[in-house]
Amino acid sequence: METSVEIQNLSFSYKDQTNGKALDNISLNIDRGEFLMILGPSGAGKSTFAYCLNGIIPNMMRGSYEGAVILNGKEMAKQTVSHMARDIGLVFQDFENQLFSTNVRLEIAFSPENFSVPREEIDRTIDEMLKLTGLEGFDKREPATLSGGQKQRLVIGSVLAGCPKILCMDEPTTDLDPIGKIEVFNLAGRLRQSGEITLIVIEHETVEALHANRVLLMKDGNIFKLGPAEEVLGDVQAFYDCGLMPLQVPEFFHRYRGEKPNTLPLDPETGLEAFNRHSIVIHKDRHEELRRRDMEREQKYGDILIDVRDLSYTYPNGTPALNNASLQVREGEFLAIVGHNGSGKTTLVKHFNGLLKPTGGSAIVCGKDTSRHSIFELGRDVGFVFQNPDHQIFSENIYDEVVFSPRLRGVPEAELKERVTEALHAVDLDGYEQEDPFTKSKGIRQRIAVASVLSARPRVIILDEPTTGLDYTEQRKMMSLVRRLNEAGHTVIIITHTMWVVAEYAHRVAVMNGGKLIMYGSTREVFSDEATLRTHSLRTPHIVELSNKLGKTVLSLDEMLYCTEILQ
Repeated sequence: METSVEIQNLSFSYKDQTNGKALDNISLNIDRGEFLMILGPSGAGKSTFAYCLNGIIPNMMRGSYEGAVILNGKEMAKQTVSHMARDIGLVFQDFENQLFSTNVRLEIAFSPENFSVPREEIDRTIDEMLKLTGLEGFDKREPATLSGGQKQRLVIGSVLAGCPKILCMDEPTTDLDPIGKIEVFNLAGRLRQSGEITLIVIEHETVEALHANRVLLMKDGNIFKLGPAEEVLGDVQAFYDCGLMPLQVPEFFHRYRGEKPNTLPLDPETGLEAFNRHSIVIHKDRHEELRRRDMEREQKYGDILIDVRDLSYTYPNGTPALNNASLQVREGEFLAIVGHNGSGKTTLVKHFNGLLKPTGGSAIVCGKDTSRHSIFELGRDVGFVFQNPDHQIFSENIYDEVVFSPRLRGVPEAELKERVTEALHAVDLDGYEQEDPFTKSKGIRQRIAVASVLSARPRVIILDEPTTGLDYTEQRKMMSLVRRLNEAGHTVIIITHTMWVVAEYAHRVAVMNGGKLIMYGSTREVFSDEATLRTHSLRTPHIVELSNKLGKTVLSLDEMLYCTEILQ
């Protein structure tokens, strides 16, 4: 097999780095046409590795660079980034920074135009990329008006338009719905079938690695494990050691039967075969106990805090976003709002704190009609944590950030310190008051944003994609925090594409599609109807899918372990 990428003893330390190396003596060959998936926690060196592949390191980011990266016979350190653009295309983790044109068509045209491709061929390439990325009909849209997932697909299409021999994508599915993620990897599969492109994908999401030829686990700048996808994905202990989320089906069998990695099923289909082979069943009485706990929790909810009736909204440009949506959220609920990209999720919740005013119907929040009250008034009861904490944080130290809202609302000075201390304690940031929020990791900045909302003591907390961009350990920390807030009495609403988070943490689920509320009920009830979810671009986590095949819906690995038994 012909080698596409050859990496020889590659090490790199950033200019101001004091804690070891970002990459430490990595050697690796990648074959032409191969699909390599790279997994690792934050700080493992994955993005640094990607920057070395296309020459950004060492040509544009300075530091201590050793070894060699050779692409198609060319040593990257001796080439310019622009010169190698026909050899390798890179989709950045922060993909929005790659968009700059005034419409979608021009964005895709940029690369072939710079390669002096004939006009007729450019037009053909644009049409192909629009179809390939599911953006047909969006060619005249300004990129800034697209949803996050649409922007992500546009970046992929614009990079592919240059026909690179190697495509590296750094977390290409972070803002995509579950079916959208599958579509990206189906796209990757079609590209690979042509035999002309080598694919390197960096991901946090372990499920996507099922599509790969080989999987590389990175930790602390090193190769922790490398091998065929089936072999690596079955090594549950290796995922534990790297701080990564294992695939749920092999993890179940690893914990339930202690089986060795090479014997573990990897997906719901092979998991079902193993259940039948080993005579494992879901115990009826234990499953009924789970359902009873669900009902008891619902009976403890308090008064209706959010009452949405026939809510409709049309944007000023004439785009309809909501169509007669109705729902009620009670005190103490934990509601997840899910749906494909552009389904109306964020538009819906922006009516809960007055960021948007209904064009039809009504939204009553804590007894206030949102069409008649200001954002400032509604903000006393509803706190909103943005998807990107950097859109919310602005102060020079954490104390000033957290104290801002209660101070603005006239809380007495004597009480402000108590509010800040209380909020920082809730998010496990005691003692961080005088530190600079912008020097912290995204996970900590996310918690700072939550604290800045908590200091106002709202009754309802809304979090837009609270786990996006976080690795598995950080996701668990964030969701444990959100669960604690809910258990402490806050009503919680999250918008998310991360379906295992919905399954394990949310009490109820609202499914949006085309601005309409399609499904609304308990998480167990909604997740039992996989067929309907799939028609709306959603897919349940593997352990839920396996349980549905067995006829009784469980929502987590722990629930499955609780319910299962071996027939004698």
